[in-house]
Amino acid sequence: MVETSPDAVYAYRGASAVLPCRYHYVPKLDIPRKIRVKWSKLREDNTKDQDVLVASGSKQRSFGGFRGRTTLQQAPDQEASLVIDDLRLHDAGKYRCEVIDGLEDESAIVELALQGVVFPYQPQRGRYKLNFHEAKKTCEDQDAMMASFEQLFKSWMEGLDWCNAGWLTDGTAQYPITVPREPCGGKHMAPGLRNYGERHRNLHHFDVFCFSSALKGTVYYLSGREQLTLEEAKQACQDDGAEIAKVGQLYSAWKLSNLDRCDAGWLADASVRYPITSPRPNCGPPEPGVRSFGFPKVGKFGVYCYKMS
Repeated sequence: MVETSPDAVYAYRGASAVLPCRYHYVPKLDIPRKIRVKWSKLREDNTKDQDVLVASGSKQRSFGGFRGRTTLQQAPDQEASLVIDDLRLHDAGKYRCEVIDGLEDESAIVELALQGVVFPYQPQRGRYKLNFHEAKKTCEDQDAMMASFEQLFKSWMEGLDWCNAGWLTDGTAQYPITVPREPCGGKHMAPGLRNYGERHRNLHHFDVFCFSSALKGTVYYLSGREQLTLEEAKQACQDDGAEIAKVGQLYSAWKLSNLDRCDAGWLADASVRYPITSPRPNCGPPEPGVRSFGFPKVGKFGVYCYKMS
């Protein structure tokens, strides 16, 4: 019998996580037997699982991007927990713990969830311009990944309200509504996630919901440099030993580090934004959030930089 946690294991990017897994025999064995443990990650599209780690006795082997970051925790008897270090965005998901004894095997599933922030993203060229594959890359370009349904649902529960449909990892296009209104499915509908269903990943075009977690560095507003073009802004960050911040980095700093600044600044995608955790007069709407000026063709602004720790 193989048992894992019924609840998701939560962690942050860059941290370590232990995915619990224990096994026992029914009836109990008088003499311990040699077993093999295999951990794999389930894929969203239900294709073949991704190999993570296999272990037999004291021998362990990790695979792909998990190499050098995963070990099997076997301290107590009949434990087969997986330790993942230096967590990355794409580590989030469901994992299978499989215990193999000769010709017999049993397995159980445990979910790893990263604490983070979901944000809607629309590219510079306008609304509903991204197919699924372009949307996936767009999030990655912003130091993020495409959000899952579970991540979007959690963000909706926390108050996310957005009226444009965006791609999710399962190939559906959805959007979260907390305040029903006419242009967003109708004002008489209940709050919730509006779902366009699964769409053609090449032919259909939407915006995208991205997810980012904790940063390994710091996002900051470069004080004293408020009148910059985009190219001047990029250079100013470089001169300060940093790089111009990406949208996902700004959202992470706002949500997870409480970055609050009422100054509009350039970001790497040529947009201008600023983060507000404590709403106040002359700093936009009465709710916390990342304010956007869009993608200005003209004008000079400050800049948000990102510096690795």
